[in-house]
Amino acid sequence: QVQLVESGGGLVQAGGALRLSCAASGSILSINNMAWYRQAPGKQRELVGFVTGGGSTNYAASVKGRFTISRDNAKNTAFLQMNSLTPEDTAVYYCAADVLRPGIFTFTRYWGQGTQVTVSS
Repeated sequence: QVQLVESGGGLVQAGGALRLSCAASGSILSINNMAWYRQAPGKQRELVGFVTGGGSTNYAASVKGRFTISRDNAKNTAFLQMNSLTPEDTAVYYCAADVLRPGIFTFTRYWGQGTQVTVSS
């Protein structure tokens, strides 16, 4: 199986920064896209952005210029650097990865358990 574990969430004041990590482990041949989503109370889960296996990135308009996604392929880990945080960024942040496992010939999406980010005004 494959496990994704997020870390780095917490409470921060508006204008501050946080860095989230997402480490994938288990039976992994390769990982294609690694993505970050978030879900605020009473709202649907939304895509924050993603990084491809080749390192290209794409961001939601609401975070572009403030958030940066990167990855360390050797460690099967993705990062979400969040700067200039506002209370509107408060949410549970989830990572997702499209994983190729031995003996399975398609990529399967796995999800982490989520980490809370709270931005106080």
